[in-house]
Amino acid sequence: MALKQQLSQKQSQKLILAPALQQAIKLLPLTNLELIEVIDTELSQNPVLEIKEEHEKDENKEKSEDMTPEEKEEKEKSEEEKEFEAYFEEYFDNRFNTPYQGEKKESPPMENYISSSTSLWDHLDWQANLTFFDPKEKETALYIIGNINEEGYLKSSLEEIAETMKISVGKVEDIRQEIMRLDPIGAGSLDLKEALLVQLEYYGLGDETTQKIIREYFHLLEKSDYPQIAKNLDIPLDQVKPHIELIKKLNPNPGKKFSQEKTNYVVPDIIVKKEGGKYTVNLNTDELPQLKINKYYRRMLAKAAYNNPEAHEFLKEKMKKAFWFLRSLDQRNNTIHKVARYIVDKQKDFIEKGLDHIKPLTLIELAQEIGVHESTVGRVVANKYILTPRGLFSLKYFFHKSVSGEYGEEISTLRIKDRIKKMVDQEDREHPLSDIEIGEILARENFKIARRTVAKYRKQLRIPPSHIRKRKYLMEEA
Repeated sequence: MALKQQLSQKQSQKLILAPALQQAIKLLPLTNLELIEVIDTELSQNPVLEIKEEHEKDENKEKSEDMTPEEKEEKEKSEEEKEFEAYFEEYFDNRFNTPYQGEKKESPPMENYISSSTSLWDHLDWQANLTFFDPKEKETALYIIGNINEEGYLKSSLEEIAETMKISVGKVEDIRQEIMRLDPIGAGSLDLKEALLVQLEYYGLGDETTQKIIREYFHLLEKSDYPQIAKNLDIPLDQVKPHIELIKKLNPNPGKKFSQEKTNYVVPDIIVKKEGGKYTVNLNTDELPQLKINKYYRRMLAKAAYNNPEAHEFLKEKMKKAFWFLRSLDQRNNTIHKVARYIVDKQKDFIEKGLDHIKPLTLIELAQEIGVHESTVGRVVANKYILTPRGLFSLKYFFHKSVSGEYGEEISTLRIKDRIKKMVDQEDREHPLSDIEIGEILARENFKIARRTVAKYRKQLRIPPSHIRKRKYLMEEA
């Protein structure tokens, strides 16, 4: 069979996104801070775009009707030259026209300089250099410290370290024991039990009973089975309580105080206010620069069409991209406003009365109401926050499933979780509510859900089972 080349036509359908639509989709999930970075990048790459000034007014504006045609032409030329010079002012070098008159300023005081925080590893390295003087021991100590995680625990086995450093396992253990007694106490421990025991020993806290609870009954301690601990120790429950309270004061994460975590402040993307009995929805654009097309390049584009084809094509492409970008920003803002407006209208009772009046909402429902695709709504609600009279919420907070009530009405799962939490907070401490009992109470209140669903919601709320809650209540009352 001979091979040969031939031309053929084939008709097919496929989805092709226009550049403007692609750009709009990319802008949708961005927060205001991320959008500022994108705008700055676009400004640096496209000279046609510029930032609007707050007050773009000509204070010396003359009335055109009082000017002759020659004066108007002269004025336009003068303004165009001034605008050109003003736009490129930073590129003109006038340093040699006027003598440089620099002002000597005092350096800021040293206390105004902010140093970076010390990490756990830097802190341990500094102490190790002052503790270990033998080169091999110091090298091994620094290697051990390098394998400690952020919580302060050693994640490499002693055998692996010994093989890497070419020393015995016993020598590695001796060095590790010294590291565990550096600050913070317990850093380098293999597990939580060891970290707690090292802290007890170093600080001289507790007694043999406290150490025995950690050493021998740690599995019961993890399950909060205090009655069984008291039974194994052959002492009353009220005598176990002081030991448990002391253990709770120990640090389960020795490296936590050197954590680099910082407090994150949320800037709302949407602000909702009540004015005249109605809720207004406004996008928080205070920090976002307002863009416009530069007038000079707009006029240059018109002139270049006749005498400079290359410049015309370049400016035309830049102008097209600028309009695409401005249109994408408008589409982003309009879509976010539509989503926020629908959420506020839907959850008006929640904003005014609280969680008992929140209504279920899904991405599909909102997408159908505002006429966009479900994925578009998903991009809008990502990383966005809304400030309402009820408080600050993530947009994702309002999207949750529903269950059907006794009369067919839809009930938000958030209401059910809130009701479960309130029931546990008010339960009889001697007889905590089981999942079955919680389900029966919910059924009487028109919340019909299965026991396994109750257990799932309870776990999401981080509420322990009834038997563990009972043990904690007994310990608190002992």
